[in-house]
Amino acid sequence: MSIEDDITNPKNWEIASTKKMMSYSFGFILTLYLLLAYSSFIFYFYEVEVGLKVELVSAAIIIFTIWTLATGPILGYLTNRPFKWSKRWGFRAPWIIFAGIPALIFYLLVFLPPNIDAKTNPWAVFWYLLIISCIYGTFFTIYRQNLQGGFPNQFREEYERRRASALAFIFPGIILFFMSILPLFIIKYGDKSSFFLTALISVLILAVCLIILIPGISESEELKMRYLQGFESDEKLHFGEMIKITFKQKNFTITIVTFTLTNISTALVSASSIYFFKDILGLPLSFSVIPSIIYFITLIIFVPFWVSFSRKHGNKKTYIVGLLLLTAAHVPYLWITTLWEVILFSILRGIATSCTTFIILPIASDCYDEVTFACGRHQEATLHGIRNFFVRSSLLFTALIIGGIHIATGYNQDPNAIQTPLAIWGIRIHRALIPMMLCFIACAIVFLFYDLDSEKKTILKAKLRERGL
Repeated sequence: MSIEDDITNPKNWEIASTKKMMSYSFGFILTLYLLLAYSSFIFYFYEVEVGLKVELVSAAIIIFTIWTLATGPILGYLTNRPFKWSKRWGFRAPWIIFAGIPALIFYLLVFLPPNIDAKTNPWAVFWYLLIISCIYGTFFTIYRQNLQGGFPNQFREEYERRRASALAFIFPGIILFFMSILPLFIIKYGDKSSFFLTALISVLILAVCLIILIPGISESEELKMRYLQGFESDEKLHFGEMIKITFKQKNFTITIVTFTLTNISTALVSASSIYFFKDILGLPLSFSVIPSIIYFITLIIFVPFWVSFSRKHGNKKTYIVGLLLLTAAHVPYLWITTLWEVILFSILRGIATSCTTFIILPIASDCYDEVTFACGRHQEATLHGIRNFFVRSSLLFTALIIGGIHIATGYNQDPNAIQTPLAIWGIRIHRALIPMMLCFIACAIVFLFYDLDSEKKTILKAKLRERGL
């Protein structure tokens, strides 16, 4: 029996080992940390520590975001097709390694701006921030799209996807936790070098994670054949045709909208955190260590619960519950004034984030399967590029929202300044009110329109197997 015949028989499909799932999960440490760290520190670092005008910081981040939005789908489409070396080295693995290394290097360089006065020579700093960010963004996009695009094919079955997604929270989650609290001990207000030191240590840890990832992204002969299905025919699927087919799939479009809304919410929370501790609580950033520990412990502890909940109630209901909890978790930050309150409500935020973060990969994989069947071939990197086009707009909206609010409320850029009551309310708006509204809207959309339930997925899986996809 040939490999082509073998892959059409579901009984012969290869089941991924726990070791492979764990190795693959290390790749998400890079994506999660780099996304959160860039959005958390970049605005504050260049506005307050470097001293670049808020208008120029916002402009650079907006242009950078537009760059990643425009190039994402194209890079996904270009790297999604077979190459001469694909049958030997794999379809996703070479791109992941090729892009991962320079992504780390240029992320580090973002926090090493030229040693000049940004107030007297702002344009040199502006162009440095913009160019280095765009190069970093290009490589990061290739890496992320191929890593996440490969997930649905590396893990085909429902239980595999849930297990692989859950495993990404355990040991790798602990590493990500320590990496997240590391800056809280190192970063000091008014010390630019502390930001670079944080980035350097983080990049070294992420480089080790990239090495551990290699066995997880290796592709079996069976997997390579599934990738090849549909590409061997003479009929070409052009980029425009694929876009048209993709957006005819209602559930894919719904997840694009909801992922974008929740990512804007997450980006606002991350970018607002340093302002919240400095200007509202009046505390050094190191004091956020305790609520961060509580948050991550809660997040990890509740993963098995959400795995069990999703197995019993399905992915849609799990996603809805998570979004409702996330909406509620943002509300208290409208009035919080003490560290103890932050610690208390970090528990609710950890429970909610545990649910929404865990369920994203299974939800996205289900929708990718639906598009794969409609296209007749695997296009996951392109799909993730399309998704990235919208989801990465979160950084654009973050720059617009925070920049606009700071200008409107008269935020003082001096690291030692005491902010006015109006500026304090501005921080609460971009930390709590807007994220809360975005999560609630996302929840309503999923509840009303998403319909990829268990019965529909079972029929879809059977059709994919019949076609060897």
